[in-house]
Amino acid sequence: MKIAKDTVVTVDYKLSDAQGDLIEESRDPMVYLHGGYENTLPKIEEALDGKEVGFEDTIQVEPHDAFGDYDPDLVKIEPRGRLPTPLEVGMQFEGSPETEDEDEQPLIFTVTDIADDKVVLDGNHPLAGMALRFALKVTDVRAATEEEIAHGHVHGAHGHHHGSDDDEGEEGDHFRTHPVH
Repeated sequence: MKIAKDTVVTVDYKLSDAQGDLIEESRDPMVYLHGGYENTLPKIEEALDGKEVGFEDTIQVEPHDAFGDYDPDLVKIEPRGRLPTPLEVGMQFEGSPETEDEDEQPLIFTVTDIADDKVVLDGNHPLAGMALRFALKVTDVRAATEEEIAHGHVHGAHGHHHGSDDDEGEEGDHFRTHPVH
C-alpha cells in the first residue's frame, strides 16, 4: 500500500542536527495519520507521500519548516521568588509571551539557568533555530479507520488512546506532534 491521505504510517527514525550529531533515535516507531492532520512535520509527510513499506531516506528540514527560528524575545529573566521550589534547570512551566496579542497561545518555558535570585526561562522549542536531519524508514502502511480519520490521529499501539492516562507518548517523542507553522 502506498502512503496517501488517510493512511496510518509507521516509521523508524533517527533525528540529528545538520552536522550529523544524533539528537534522538526512536525507541518506538513514529506512527501518524498521513494527510495534513498535523501529526508530524509537513516536510516529513511530503517526503513520504506516495512511498511504500521499505522506503528509506534522510531528509533535512530547515528551521522555518520544523520548530521555527530561535526568538530571543521568548527568553525571560524572572525573580527566583516568583517560581516554586525546589527549582532546577530543565523544569518547565506554562506561561504567556509578553505580547499585545490577547489571542496569543500559552507557551512552555524551560528553566535554562539559575543564578542567585534570577531565573532564565526560554519559551523557544528546544529544537528552534536548528536545521534537522531525519533518517526515516517506513515499516508499515495501512488504511486508517473511520474513527481515526474523524479524530484526526492514530489510535492503538504507539498512537493516541482515549480514556487512559497511562498511554501518553514516550518522553522525547513529543516533537513530532507539535509542528510549528
